[in-house]
Amino acid sequence: MQTISEIKSLRSQIKAWRQQGLSIAFVPTMGNLHQGHFSLVEKAKTLADKVVVSIFVNPMQFGQNEDLDKYPRTLVEDQKGLAELDTDLIFTPTVDVIYPNGLNAQTSVDVPTVSQGFCGASRPGHFVGVATIVTKLFNLVQPDFACFGEKDFQQLAVIRSMVKDLSIPVEIVGVATKREENGLAMSSRNGYLSDEEKETASVIYQTLTNTAQALEAGDRRFDTLEQQAKAAIEAKGLKIDYFGIAERDTLRNATSDDKHFVILVAAYLGSVRLIDNIQVNA
Repeated sequence: MQTISEIKSLRSQIKAWRQQGLSIAFVPTMGNLHQGHFSLVEKAKTLADKVVVSIFVNPMQFGQNEDLDKYPRTLVEDQKGLAELDTDLIFTPTVDVIYPNGLNAQTSVDVPTVSQGFCGASRPGHFVGVATIVTKLFNLVQPDFACFGEKDFQQLAVIRSMVKDLSIPVEIVGVATKREENGLAMSSRNGYLSDEEKETASVIYQTLTNTAQALEAGDRRFDTLEQQAKAAIEAKGLKIDYFGIAERDTLRNATSDDKHFVILVAAYLGSVRLIDNIQVNA
């Protein structure tokens, strides 16, 4: 397994693989890897001859008062875990490598419509940062496939829309959310929670499941279902950022004519912001 930090070295290796006729799958991450990330790598290994994982904490997608400085950097542990999966290459650029002219002078990518609402509303500029770094990484790695977790459902929708709109020749592969035994979606931010808090946070998935079951049973009282869900989560001491039922592919507000739904939630437990979702066909 190679670890490369410079663009020139990365491009040299990518070129060599291409000359050998090898396919490439890519997993972009911000490090502090857990089993959810490793499941993306495992999926990537089934898709292509070579797997590249990037580890880069992207300052462009963090807003004011967010946890950029506190975000865990665990490169040694990450490298060990990726080596055990026989990852071919880890790309670990610095901020200066990715944004040599600074963030204020950086060309950006804005994906309209699907990036609005939900996390886009509560984290202004976040998806511009995501779309920009993913576009740049796609240009550097030039993968055939790129794997993203479905836990960040809106992010996945933004990237799919971006790839389609900009005719980027990468197949985007969504990978199912990995969960703790109590249903809590695995996340780097779970490391900020105590065992007791993790158990409390399991109400998020329980509530998603209950709402999904109601939709599957034919309940289309979307406003009522959303209000009931918010109340159930807040009863456990969490603070709701949003809870919404949307049409799965467009993320617009669900209507009674829809058949494919996604239920999205973000909530705070103390200062820790947790997101999750569940898809429903009904």
